[in-house]
Amino acid sequence: MPAIMGILNVTPDSFSDGGLHFLPSDAISHALKLIDEGADIIDIGGESTRPGSSPVSEDEEIDRVIPIIEGLRSRSEIPISIDTSKSAVAKAAIEAGADLINDISAGRFDPEIFELAALHKKPICLMHMKGLPKNMQDNPHYDDLIFEISGFLSEAASFAISKGVPSELIILDPGIGFGKSADDNLSILRNIGSFKSLGFPLLIGTSNKSFIGKKLGLDVKDRLEASLATIPACMNGGASILRMHDVKATKRFLDMYLLLQ
Repeated sequence: MPAIMGILNVTPDSFSDGGLHFLPSDAISHALKLIDEGADIIDIGGESTRPGSSPVSEDEEIDRVIPIIEGLRSRSEIPISIDTSKSAVAKAAIEAGADLINDISAGRFDPEIFELAALHKKPICLMHMKGLPKNMQDNPHYDDLIFEISGFLSEAASFAISKGVPSELIILDPGIGFGKSADDNLSILRNIGSFKSLGFPLLIGTSNKSFIGKKLGLDVKDRLEASLATIPACMNGGASILRMHDVKATKRFLDMYLLLQ
């Protein structure tokens, strides 16, 4: 069964839960709730990467995430992922107790993140994104979607290895919702196995994303059922980690799905 990565955004402006867990006490309480509901990993992010978002400073991102990581680590041994593209933030997070780096830029924004992962022997997830968060949804175009994403991910993994990251610590993410049209995202879900053939574990995040809203006409708060409906495609393609907001519903879906196999 794939691991469930529970999403904890400690930002004022994330697309699905921005501002809900901005206070450290609220964020830690929510993380513990996700653990009780069946999360295998908690992914903590202090910078929104929704379409159209702007970056925040290293210091601000550190101030947002470190109290949460420290507080959660003092209460639980669950693996903690730091969702960042900045090596300074990742370093502070690891020192506070984080176990995994989740980098939406695949090291493009700050290549020193590879040396950090290698030094501390921490897994790193490398995601495909076309453009930057602020402009990635401005009419993205591909001549060969699956081929181009696969090539990018293969090159990113090879570069990470060249910087000292052991291959067994690399995770790949095709980046659903990051510089793709709604139809592109559906094509990715139909072709998860193509990315699995690259030889690395896959992390897939579909939870509440805008392609669901565009295809089904649903507001972000109404996308749970459709998010869950993407899980069989992820599992059939060999995904190792599912990044989701609603852990309880995801766990129940997975438990029943597996009973039927």
